Amino acid sequence: MGDPKRHRILMVSDFFYPKFGGVENHIYYLSQCLLKLGHKVVVMTHAYGNRSGVRYMTGGLKVYYVPWKPFLMQNTLPTFYGTLPIIRTILIREQISLVHGHQAFSTLCHEALMHARTMGYKVVFTDHSLYGFADVGSIHMNKVLQFTLADVSQAICVSHTSKENTVLRSGLPPEKVYVIPNAVDTAMFKPTAERPSGNEIVIVVISRLVYRKGADLLVEVIPEVCRMYPNVLPDDMIVLAEPDPTDMVQAIKKAMSILPMIDPQDMHNRIKKLYDWHDVAKRTEIVYDRALKCANQNLLERLSRYLACGAWAGKLFCLVMIIDFLLWRLLQLWKPAEDIEVVPDIVLSHDEDREISQDFQVFNKDHSLR
Repeated sequence: MGDPKRHRILMVSDFFYPKFGGVENHIYYLSQCLLKLGHKVVVMTHAYGNRSGVRYMTGGLKVYYVPWKPFLMQNTLPTFYGTLPIIRTILIREQISLVHGHQAFSTLCHEALMHARTMGYKVVFTDHSLYGFADVGSIHMNKVLQFTLADVSQAICVSHTSKENTVLRSGLPPEKVYVIPNAVDTAMFKPTAERPSGNEIVIVVISRLVYRKGADLLVEVIPEVCRMYPNVLPDDMIVLAEPDPTDMVQAIKKAMSILPMIDPQDMHNRIKKLYDWHDVAKRTEIVYDRALKCANQNLLERLSRYLACGAWAGKLFCLVMIIDFLLWRLLQLWKPAEDIEVVPDIVLSHDEDREISQDFQVFNKDHSLR
């Protein structure tokens, strides 16, 4: 397996490039920084249009676009066991030591973590969003999350509020959940040398336009703010508001009053120190180290965790995992690990997103990728 300090990580999520969003950026930048720290990182996601098979991105980041198409909101159709053969092959081919799944809404993430635990791999899960407890969608998602996190090695949340939310929703012990914030690529966003000369104020909302992000509140907030300010961002860096249009209007009014006192370059320098991807990668590296030190457990010990998830749900979860275990053992008999080719690590000669035809053909032959 090479250097014992060098992790071999499989990042899994339905959310990845060429689509753009917070989760997609997080996986990409975290992977790039982990590569620079000397770890091997492979990404697994579903196919996007004609983008199917194996591709290499900047820095030699290898991406498996498996032949599953998006079903709903960029997620693949739940199959429970349909992804087991491909995930097993990737784990063996790439000699993966740890699987890192991202986003509670990702079907592929949940299935990959389930299969990885069945095969004895250590897994880490990152929750990127906040969810409620009352609506039907959140109740369903919370039960799925409880199933996935019942046997997870370690978990990561992007804020302390997110940690509280995840612990309450999943029943995961707080000591297994770490807070590591998102970061920004400050090299891409720099303030101008001088303030704009005009009086125009531009308010930018950075978010997916979905209900759980509060997009509906913008419909009420924007007109009111525009009426108050015809020209149209911690206490001194951010102004928080209750999820109520009136309170949000007052918060924006307060933010605008402190705007003239902010030095853009000073704010930029502070952000660079507080939210740096290299710092995020080093902190994530510590979580990986702790995950790999977790004790190995047999099937019966793992099933006891699932039984604790509820009178009926616990029994159902146990049945799902027993079937997954039996299917995995059948796969081992049908196609032993020794028959799966282990691919060498490839270092690209220049930074570009390109397809490696030889590797693609091997994977294409194994799994009928088209």
